[in-house]
Amino acid sequence: MIDPRSELAACLHAAIACIAPVQPVPQLSLERPKQAQHGDYASNAALQLGKTLKRNPRELAAAVAAAMGPSPWLERVEVAGAGFINLFLSPAARQAVVTRILDQTDRYGRAATAMSGRAMVEFVSANPTGPLHVGHGRGAAVGDAIATLLEWQGAEVHREFYYNDTGAQIASLALSVQARVRQTYDPAVPFPEDGYRGDYIRDIAAAYCSAHPDDRAADDLDAIRRFAVAALRREQDSDLAAFGVRFDHYYLESSLYTDGNVQSVVDRLVANGKTYEKDGALWLKTTEYGDDKDRVMRRSDGSFTYFVPDIAYHVTKWERGFGRVVNEQGADHHSTIVRVRAGLQALEMGIPEGYPDYVLHQMVTVMKGGEEMKISKRAGDYVTVRDLIDEVGRDAVRFLLLLRKADSQLTFDVDLARSQSEENPVYYVQYVHARVCSVLDKAGIPWATAPAMLKDADLSALTNPYEQALLRRLADFPDELAVAERELAPHLITFYLKELAAQFHSYYNAEQFLVDDPVLRRARLALVVATGQVVRNGLGVLGVSAPEKM
Repeated sequence: MIDPRSELAACLHAAIACIAPVQPVPQLSLERPKQAQHGDYASNAALQLGKTLKRNPRELAAAVAAAMGPSPWLERVEVAGAGFINLFLSPAARQAVVTRILDQTDRYGRAATAMSGRAMVEFVSANPTGPLHVGHGRGAAVGDAIATLLEWQGAEVHREFYYNDTGAQIASLALSVQARVRQTYDPAVPFPEDGYRGDYIRDIAAAYCSAHPDDRAADDLDAIRRFAVAALRREQDSDLAAFGVRFDHYYLESSLYTDGNVQSVVDRLVANGKTYEKDGALWLKTTEYGDDKDRVMRRSDGSFTYFVPDIAYHVTKWERGFGRVVNEQGADHHSTIVRVRAGLQALEMGIPEGYPDYVLHQMVTVMKGGEEMKISKRAGDYVTVRDLIDEVGRDAVRFLLLLRKADSQLTFDVDLARSQSEENPVYYVQYVHARVCSVLDKAGIPWATAPAMLKDADLSALTNPYEQALLRRLADFPDELAVAERELAPHLITFYLKELAAQFHSYYNAEQFLVDDPVLRRARLALVVATGQVVRNGLGVLGVSAPEKM
């Protein structure tokens, strides 16, 4: 089904070709004007062509407007400003979005063509040293929504979790659990000064004692490490399942060493002349790729710095056929970006510059009762994802963690998330869908059959300002998804849904839907169902449910 925007673009293209047949027609851009009185769409094509044709852009715009023949999609064309071409849809074209939504239902907003190549989104990637904190929750919500946005634009998406199961933090975890195991039998055993002190360490130790009742000495530190990591991985998996987040693969950092990937990367960088020895350490020439100074790859004690396995890990992503990779990580990974990209370029493997893409999220402050929540009873020194889910539910957590751009700090207000008012954004948006279902229930129409029953409605009666505003906003949904995917910015969908909800609630409060006039009744029901469907689709992109009752 052709949408009006595509049809207008074709008409504009033909008109420009008629005015300038020997010129290559520029890439057309049809944008939504901020104000409806400036048209449904506007183009700066005349401004682009003016210099090339050595013609006044405004005069050129007038010529293009005159050359646009009659179209069932077009009501009129106006020239504005220095040469903008403003296009006004016909009422039928504006109303056609309802039929399109009712026809496509849960496919409305999806790209018509598939993207080439495979895409990977890596997110959460928490160290298995404790429960998932609220920062991991923000990463989970953002990363999962980015993956879904890519899918809606036609990409084949792979979700991956990278486990940092080696290094000093894992060693500290093992020593912490070992100390708690020994304290079970001898309370005087000292605890490591820099150990993990949350109650979850006692839980793991108790589980270890139950599984190994004869191991009171707890001397096998490697066995304790494996037990603790496995226990925390199970807990993290459980928390992610409660959050509605799934992964296609869990990649272990330790495998990069056992499989020889780290050493292979180091050998190749050395062979390419991209390293040098200094002060007993091996350095990578990252300044050749925009870094402010070269970086140590291998310390004088023979251990590798943290970004070397990261380079090796991204080589595996490239070799597994992921032409596009997005990493959603905390803001503390900012320094990693240049070093990883520099290492990938220095390998000279044909990996494109700017690979991978990064989305970094800032901290989350949790407020409750007007005060900041700083600790979890179980984790000891931070708020966990499970704490928030238990407090307000999955939907509120996911929506509110997506409410701001990832690189901006975010305040999560537990009291707001619990409230059933228009101040609570997720409640306000979900209430649209619940209201739509309520209207359908009163009309005796099941939600499941409503689109098919109403898609042949005569929509010409949808003429009042509330209806015009809704029609315009519903038509924007595919473009909003495309922009959010292009900018890796799922918060834009929360903005869109809040605006759409405000328009629907205004319509709901101002008009009656179940009127006596059968034509108007069916038209308004069709618009209501279309709005509910778009809210349902938008919430689905964010991983949030669309309840039928609230």
